[in-house]
Amino acid sequence: MKQSRLWALEIEYDGRPFMGWQRQKHGLAIQQVVEEAGARIRGGAEVTEAVSAGRTDAGVHARGMVVQIELPELTPFRIREAMNFHLKPNPIVVLRCCPAPEGWHARFSATSRSYRYVISNRAVPPALEAGRVWHVRQTLDAGLMHEAAQGLLGHHDFSSFRASACQAKSPMRTLDYLAVTREGDHIYVDTQARSFLHHQVRNMVGSLVKVGEGSWSEARLAEVLGAKSRAAAGQTAPAEGLYFTGVTYDPGLKLV
Repeated sequence: MKQSRLWALEIEYDGRPFMGWQRQKHGLAIQQVVEEAGARIRGGAEVTEAVSAGRTDAGVHARGMVVQIELPELTPFRIREAMNFHLKPNPIVVLRCCPAPEGWHARFSATSRSYRYVISNRAVPPALEAGRVWHVRQTLDAGLMHEAAQGLLGHHDFSSFRASACQAKSPMRTLDYLAVTREGDHIYVDTQARSFLHHQVRNMVGSLVKVGEGSWSEARLAEVLGAKSRAAAGQTAPAEGLYFTGVTYDPGLKLV
């Protein structure tokens, strides 16, 4: 077996069959599938840990998750093709990869993370997108949702949008970007920050929908933020509409 080194993999996955990123005692996790594929490339060697830029929950998808894992000294093309072969038949693929720079870490070296939440806003439920969007039947005002969302930008105590099981030491986070747009029957909520609290994005979306349907005023969202209480906010939007869309590093990775 060739000498191994740390690799950075950009992966895409459909979160529906999995219990989330992190290995679980019961149920299949994305981390387990990636680690086992890596072990096969290393000739059945002992499984080594795969570390991701973010830990997505059960049912959450990814279009640009970055993962670090020890793999042989091969070309990026061969690493990508070998991983994709051994990841079958699971809905996980390596999009791009590169040898990891010295001192780099998939999680701790990240300078920002991005998510997109997708809402199917039409009278009839989705067939082709079932399990990949949140179907909201009532017509939503995306413009009002966007205006209300701007009040969440900046450095705040996001306790109102934090899951009760969140293990973060502090509820303080800096939200750099939050936009709501409509394209036909789809509403997209795009957001970016260095890091997020557990369920923060889904809880923000659940509250924004209250504004979009007319149940809440724009001002209500600012009041919810100020309340610093999860009970003040709207529902947790379903996992199926959430996508981890990307992560940035400084300096950036030379993924190919």
